[in-house]
Amino acid sequence: MIESVITKAADEKFCGDCGSVIKAKAEICPKCGIRQMAPPNTINLGLVTENGKSRIAAALLAFFLGAFGIHKFYLGQIGWGIVYLVFFWTAIPALVALVEFILLLVMSDETLNQKYGRN
Repeated sequence: MIESVITKAADEKFCGDCGSVIKAKAEICPKCGIRQMAPPNTINLGLVTENGKSRIAAALLAFFLGAFGIHKFYLGQIGWGIVYLVFFWTAIPALVALVEFILLLVMSDETLNQKYGRN
């Protein structure tokens, strides 16, 4: 008996229900119509902007390295990042970064994309 081997490309996966080859990002199998489950180790940390910036990453940078303006450099605001670096010894940038940390946490992904998405 001869068995046929089904291969898939790097951007494809097998349907969890019928086993047919589908695109890796497909939410629904086009053959059987069953919704595909996300892999169990997938963690969704929010959307990223058009230039690949994450709201959570920016918030964490503001919390841990905000006194040095690292979050400003990350978000593409180089001028403000330099201002933070020049005045970090006054502790004022650290206080402002703490406020920006809170603002980044409560900010929606759409607002982040509007403000920082096209740098």
